[in-house]
Amino acid sequence: MQTTKSIPAIERAFAMLEALDSSGHSMNIADLARRLAIPRSTAHAIALTLERCGYITRDASRRNCMLSVKAHRLGREAAPSGQLADIALRPMKSLSAVTQLTAHLAVLDLDQAVYIQKVQGLGLLRFDTHLGKRTNLHCTGVGKILLSYAPLAYQQRFLKQGTFARYTRNTITSGNALRRELAKIAKQSFALDDQEEELDVRCLATPVFSRRGEVIAALSVSGSVAQLNDEWIPAGVELLRRAAHQIGTHSELDLTRNAS
Repeated sequence: MQTTKSIPAIERAFAMLEALDSSGHSMNIADLARRLAIPRSTAHAIALTLERCGYITRDASRRNCMLSVKAHRLGREAAPSGQLADIALRPMKSLSAVTQLTAHLAVLDLDQAVYIQKVQGLGLLRFDTHLGKRTNLHCTGVGKILLSYAPLAYQQRFLKQGTFARYTRNTITSGNALRRELAKIAKQSFALDDQEEELDVRCLATPVFSRRGEVIAALSVSGSVAQLNDEWIPAGVELLRRAAHQIGTHSELDLTRNAS
């Protein structure tokens, strides 16, 4: 039987895309070269080719590379989460319009939450989030929702890390404290990121249930502490739950239809 050799240049190009995806942030050429164990000149040539094809972009300094919207769109269209994001867009637009806050939809992937949809609020506060960006589970609203509804074995393995990165004075950094927080979230069915990742920013999140009762995503609204004040939280939870119900109900119907 004749064997066909693979093409190393294409393998390296895909390896670069995967490195950028797994990092969750931009990377410079030197970091990419080290990650792929290739010469810097080779990494530069691959990055330039991918940029010309529209699969990576560079920041203003031209030093840092990141996945483009085109690359994220390709991944979304190939996965059920992409269909879910499309279905969620209308309810999220309504939610953002009513609350004047930024709405996010995220799913669990490995040990992080991944944003698959975003609707920017009309306020002055802007968030450094984009489709495909990865974020922490222990200090974000969507992350804590996804973690609290994850299988028990997954939770236990995650909590065995013991300590977690601190971003503000409010960040939960111990496994025991996070375990208590997850139990509270599961009981009340919503999570609050109270300046745990960024000061003066709050994020309120709820689970998105399928019609079978499975958590398929986390839906959130984010804004300033003044916007998401304690008095507003109960009303905010109800608005989130209504939007999450719309997403969960319609997503299962649509995903089932596409699978048949």
